[in-house]
Amino acid sequence: MIDIEEYLKKFDSVTKDPSLEAMEYFMKEFNNPHHKTKFIHVAGTNGKGSVCEMINNILINAGYTVGKYISPHLIKYNERITVNNIEISDKEISDILEQISKKVDIYNKTHEVPVKEFEVVTTLALIYFAEKNCDIVVLETGLGGKYDCTNIAEGMISIITDIGFDHMDILGNTIEEITTQKAGIIKKNNDTIMCYKEIVTDIIENKCKEENNTLHLVNKEDVINYSFDDEYQQIDYKEYKNIKTNLKGKCQIYNTAIALECMDILKQKGYEITEESIRKGLSTVIHKARFETLSKDPCIIFDGGHNENAIQNLMSTIRQYYPEKRKIYIISLLKTKDYKTVIRLLSQDKNGVFIFTSGNDENRYVSKETLYQEAQKYLSNNIYKEDLKTAINLARNTYKNEIIMIIGSFYVYKDVIDFIK
Repeated sequence: MIDIEEYLKKFDSVTKDPSLEAMEYFMKEFNNPHHKTKFIHVAGTNGKGSVCEMINNILINAGYTVGKYISPHLIKYNERITVNNIEISDKEISDILEQISKKVDIYNKTHEVPVKEFEVVTTLALIYFAEKNCDIVVLETGLGGKYDCTNIAEGMISIITDIGFDHMDILGNTIEEITTQKAGIIKKNNDTIMCYKEIVTDIIENKCKEENNTLHLVNKEDVINYSFDDEYQQIDYKEYKNIKTNLKGKCQIYNTAIALECMDILKQKGYEITEESIRKGLSTVIHKARFETLSKDPCIIFDGGHNENAIQNLMSTIRQYYPEKRKIYIISLLKTKDYKTVIRLLSQDKNGVFIFTSGNDENRYVSKETLYQEAQKYLSNNIYKEDLKTAINLARNTYKNEIIMIIGSFYVYKDVIDFIK
């Protein structure tokens, strides 16, 4: 049986010259599985994972068979591909990979640019969703939009969440360049949803006009009567009143509005979605590693946010829910991330304690020494550098009455869970 983690180690993860050539080849070889289901395609810098989980949960509650494709996984690769929240099994992965691997060998012998990891996994997912006869698939882009592997699919609804600076080495150095890449998922004669944002909206509007695509703008002034407690956030949006979501952080109320807008479009297209399924879907949604409470005593919260927008949202949420408590930050950042901006933003909490780590892989992560030195530009005390496990134990034993935040990378999640257990 093929082990997906082992098999994928031989592939490069990204290319500087992306295209959909390999995806077009695989789709043709496997009888076009992407033509056998309907897609809601979600791109953006921040919030796309939350939106995917909300829409997925609502549609399952509405009685549909729903595929979901997300990345990255937190513990096991199978998490990326689910149907009605049930992960693809190891055997199902192995069976499909056996078929794909033969096509990969042929492709690599006849093409100059070899197949990439995400192309294999996306092909696997699309084949699986077709085999499972999904009514609808919620498809999250991996990187960008225009040349992202998932863009082989014809999304009947395209969703573009908050756009900011990330993956600039591939997507571009300006908001305009990044937005143009994200807008690549907008398809002809379909629908697009986004929250209004200056500059970004103009680019999206122009792309929608080019594609004869209907743009549905979520205006923040339409999200009203906001309130929150320890369990839920609540809003009114247009005709929807007292809508609750259990995801924390004010950014989530706009993601909720996007999900509501999506349901209205689906209903117009003939899908049967009751208000009860919408309410239940939004109030019971689970999104791991995004302001997720891993322990209550001591209070340990995990958040994988690692770019400017994500950190700003994180700091806002921390202040919102824990205004009086001291915060202990355990920070790990991949070398591909803008660690200087992240540290500058976090360092605004002058009462915080900062413990820098080299993550769980010194080759992939910015070293704790480099992070420590960068923090010294802003902070003169309460900064430390430790390995990840020592950092967690230090925080639990020394600051057990405070709020412990483990932040900066999704890829340490499994290790953190193991350490806490």
